[in-house]
Amino acid sequence: MAVFLNRDTRVLCQGMTGWAGTHHVARMMEYGTQVVGGITPGKGGRSHLNLPVYDRVADAQVETGANASIVFVPPPNAAAAMIEAIEAELPLVVAVTERVPTLDMVRVRAALKGARTILVGANSQGILVPGVGKLGVMATGSERPGGVGIVSRSASLTSEVVAQITAAGLGQSTTIGVGGDPIHGIGMRECLELLLADVDTQAVVLIGEIGGTEEEEVAEYVAGLRPSKPVIALIVGREAPLERRMGHAGALTLRGRGDAAGKIKALESAGVRIAPSAHLVGETVRQALAGRG
Repeated sequence: MAVFLNRDTRVLCQGMTGWAGTHHVARMMEYGTQVVGGITPGKGGRSHLNLPVYDRVADAQVETGANASIVFVPPPNAAAAMIEAIEAELPLVVAVTERVPTLDMVRVRAALKGARTILVGANSQGILVPGVGKLGVMATGSERPGGVGIVSRSASLTSEVVAQITAAGLGQSTTIGVGGDPIHGIGMRECLELLLADVDTQAVVLIGEIGGTEEEEVAEYVAGLRPSKPVIALIVGREAPLERRMGHAGALTLRGRGDAAGKIKALESAGVRIAPSAHLVGETVRQALAGRG
């Protein structure tokens, strides 16, 4: 049973007529994702990629029966697009857009309170369920169906870890990119909870980095739960300089907060296995599952 994305997921694309939306929606459809329409205000009634285009999410949802959306809207208008999808009560929204203004994301988080929508992102590479569908911009080709769930803050490292897990003969159940911006929707702890409850997931890999407190929140959750399924973590940025953003807007170490060493210590204390290097994640997962068996 995949998390978030399955063969019944019917997807709208907000910003589908732009270059990024056009390119990635075509790839998603090639992979098997059921995309049913696009949203571009002012272009309603047209067709794009042989799909209907609508002015408003609510209208598209009624006509297509969509239950998910992916957002390719540029940063100045991305928050408005997310809020529109939330107000239309779409169960799942994935926001790919990077560096949405922080105050705008505060408004999005306020709109999520009490809503029935789960937001993944912003600045998410998306969700991938091998052989079923992808809702995002991640590369495909090395993924295989299997029993390892992945929750990540890093798009490029996700591709590396997916390839290693496949090479180890394990495969993936669901891969989720929570997003690298400082304020986003669903976090690593909530995704871990969902994957641990998934009957098809036998182990979970967390890909963390400097900045924020998500990894520490995961450590607290794991310490209290003591799950029977192995949890493995890769934390990057051990040599990152203080107070300098490293890639993602959320990858920023402040003095005494958010550094890799502190995150690793908290996770190890909770019983999470730490992969010592990016190139050893696949082997670490294999050993963890062998020890469990």
